[in-house]
Amino acid sequence: MALMGKIESWISPWIYGPLAFLLWVFLLNLAKNLIIHKIKRLSQRSIFHFGEMIAEAARFPLSILILGSGIYILQLLLPLEQKYTQAALIAFQASVIIGSIIFLDSAIRAFGSIYAQRAEFAFFSKGILQGLVRGVVIGLGLLIFLDMIGIPITPLLASLGVGSLAIGLALQDTLTNFFAGIYITIDKPVRVGDFVKIETGEEGYVTEVGWRATRIQMLPNNMVIVPNHKLITSILTNYYLPTRELAVLIQVGVHYDSNLKKVEEVTIDAARQVMKTVNGGIPEFDPFIRYHTFGDSSINFTVILRAREFVDQYLIKHEFIKALHERYQQEGIVIPFPIRTLDLSKETLATLTNRS
Repeated sequence: MALMGKIESWISPWIYGPLAFLLWVFLLNLAKNLIIHKIKRLSQRSIFHFGEMIAEAARFPLSILILGSGIYILQLLLPLEQKYTQAALIAFQASVIIGSIIFLDSAIRAFGSIYAQRAEFAFFSKGILQGLVRGVVIGLGLLIFLDMIGIPITPLLASLGVGSLAIGLALQDTLTNFFAGIYITIDKPVRVGDFVKIETGEEGYVTEVGWRATRIQMLPNNMVIVPNHKLITSILTNYYLPTRELAVLIQVGVHYDSNLKKVEEVTIDAARQVMKTVNGGIPEFDPFIRYHTFGDSSINFTVILRAREFVDQYLIKHEFIKALHERYQQEGIVIPFPIRTLDLSKETLATLTNRS
């Protein structure tokens, strides 16, 4: 205190006060830059790569905090009135709140960018998620600051509660779709690139899972936009789960006079050739048939082939039918036309003959 008194007697506080302020800000900024540089170098040498991101997020908030603390020290050195002292204290408190908000906002955005590369939902909903998080962080920081400077926040919280309820009711459908989108991207009943069919009959490739709707590009190149809440409540077939490969079933019928063992051998041989030569077929898959019905004019069976994905089945069926028809003609196997046999009594037949 004696030293301060001597300094005050020699030099005016309005001279050494600002000098002390500048020295404080300069030294702390120098220390900040050195520490951040050290943390970034250590992060590059270790597996903890988030250190560099956190250090970079803290750079500007620390500058604000250093400036605010310098203002607080300056008011301690200067002979100021009470109202200016109070203003300097509020400025310091504001620097702490603003610095904290900016740091959290920067860190959350950086973490979000990294996580969005690994999670589909974070990637497709990056904008709205960041907006929600930033709104929460800034809102909480503002409420804390108002409480620190003596402004009651209870009436404000009550107003916010009523307003949030009104907004929630007004945006009920939007929020329903948003949370349905969260469910879709976390549970993954459908994913971008999957070929799906919904119970109303639309089928195609999923091109986008948004926060409000899912877009399905149909094979005729039309786009179907399905609200997320309708998608999760409908019966949906995903042709890419559990794998993209699927069985291709083709119904065939042969004449009752056919040698069924020969039919099986010829059909399987034709199917094997198709599997090996047609794009989309599985060359290592061994086709087979299963007889199942004595039909009105034929013995019916199913040929089981395999395709790499859903749309490949169309070309496989096309080429198999051509190949099988050609082989049956070569082997003398008949695919009969539908035949109806009339069983008439002798009296009825005689009556019809006399009329003719």
